[in-house]
Amino acid sequence: MIHWKVGLIGTMYGKLELVNGRWKLSEVHPHVVIRLKQLFPRVAMKQAGTFLFSNRSNICTDLVWFTQRFPMEITSEDRAKLLRGHDKFFEKKAYLEQILTPDYDPILRPGLKPGQKIRHYQLQAIDLCLERRSLLLGDDLGLGKTYTAAGMLLEPDTHPAAVVVQAHLQDQWKEKIESFTELIVHKIERTRPYSLPVADVYLFKYSQLAGWKNFFADGHFQCVIYDEIQELRTGLTSNKGEAAKILSDAAEFRLGLSATPIYNYGTEIWNVLQFLDPDLLGTYSEFIREWCSNDRKVHDPVVLGSFLREHNVMLRRTKREVGQQLPPVNQIVEVVEPDLSKLKSVKAQAKQLALKASQGTYLERGSAARELDLLMRQATGVAKAAGVAQYAKQLLEAGIPLLLVGWHRDVYEIWLKELADYRPAMYTGSESDMQKIESVRRFVQGETNVFILSLRSGAGLDGLQYCCSTILFGELDWSPKVHEQIIGRLNREGQEEKITVVYLNAEEGSDRVMLDVLGVKHAQSEEIIDPHDLTNTKPIQKLNRTQALVNQVL
Repeated sequence: MIHWKVGLIGTMYGKLELVNGRWKLSEVHPHVVIRLKQLFPRVAMKQAGTFLFSNRSNICTDLVWFTQRFPMEITSEDRAKLLRGHDKFFEKKAYLEQILTPDYDPILRPGLKPGQKIRHYQLQAIDLCLERRSLLLGDDLGLGKTYTAAGMLLEPDTHPAAVVVQAHLQDQWKEKIESFTELIVHKIERTRPYSLPVADVYLFKYSQLAGWKNFFADGHFQCVIYDEIQELRTGLTSNKGEAAKILSDAAEFRLGLSATPIYNYGTEIWNVLQFLDPDLLGTYSEFIREWCSNDRKVHDPVVLGSFLREHNVMLRRTKREVGQQLPPVNQIVEVVEPDLSKLKSVKAQAKQLALKASQGTYLERGSAARELDLLMRQATGVAKAAGVAQYAKQLLEAGIPLLLVGWHRDVYEIWLKELADYRPAMYTGSESDMQKIESVRRFVQGETNVFILSLRSGAGLDGLQYCCSTILFGELDWSPKVHEQIIGRLNREGQEEKITVVYLNAEEGSDRVMLDVLGVKHAQSEEIIDPHDLTNTKPIQKLNRTQALVNQVL
């Protein structure tokens, strides 16, 4: 219960009233204005005279707290409205906490196809997002986030909904929603607006967003769902990011899906949340000031992860927590012999770039560092490509299907030549959507036992777990979450075998440096996503990938 008090000898420090659905503070004493701006950072420092605030329940709660310290003139009617907002905030908070209890009785909505079922943990996520209006769902890879999203779209208030997916997953999403629900789904076909047919759900590719920016501003979509929302981790610096921000701001409900929302450093979580709950972490400068020790590294990721959970903006359950624990992944690091002539051929150029990256001007250092990274990774991949192919042959000769993961086209060409007898299926950045679908079909149906997959092309891909349990990483990515996404293609429901992951590395080249740096990034992302996982207790070393690569070369 709130007890309203007056200041010393009945002093009032300003006037508070509800005007056109917003709270208006006026006639505020100067010293109180100073405190107001300190406590409400969204208030501009140069603003004076009148201050406007939203009538949302969390703002009402803050205003009640502030006016207890600095009483304001307010009518009885407005005071009652302010208290209702305050009470609603705590009622909602209690309900959100209740949703996540094991004995919660979720709301069941009609619209599933006969024989289909939404699991209890998925229903909890649905109700949480619908009540809160925004959610980052980070459930473990393979726990059915796609079906959770489809189940949420059974709520009529979400229609029409926009679902944004990676280019190669548009058909997969359409097939899953239509086989799981009675919803009408339309797949967006162009990069510019056209007359849309009547549907409940519209499937966009991320690459199509920019051309629809003006259409999004009209508020056509009540709900937006971002599959693999890490696609927006660079924030508003891209055209797709700008368009997605407009789409999010106009939507009533916002759901982001990703078991790996952070690919590199912890600051990416601020960018991701701009599309879901943009006010939660403050402005970027505030976030950097309060949460980070430098421009990218969160100084206490465990506390940040706990904060996001306490505010129910991020929900993550592991396979163990929902009773679907699979056997632990068997991870092996093997050394393959590289073709040293490939590395020696770039030695002089690499040394020149390394010197420039460490001793050049500011602009020269940045450019040289990027060139050195590209040069050394490609040279390393090419140098060990034949060795990787020979390792793969040993497994293929034993009849073991495998995912062979790489990055560079030159590396793929060597693999295709060395493994030609096995007729590899290709799923990289060069194939069309139809070619990728055909590659999946060939692999799943046993027409080939080798599936060459690009490091950054596998997110969201489903179905491979039914025919394969072995992954060979022939090249590495700087982000540990990219590797986790690849592993998640096999380590998911439907997998009946223990997963074996083999990292094939060369002692020379960039591999050793990458393995060291990957440990740092893994610690950042894991402690935000799983802040209470006691296995994440390794101290974070201060490793800079450019400096480490320069040291390796020199």
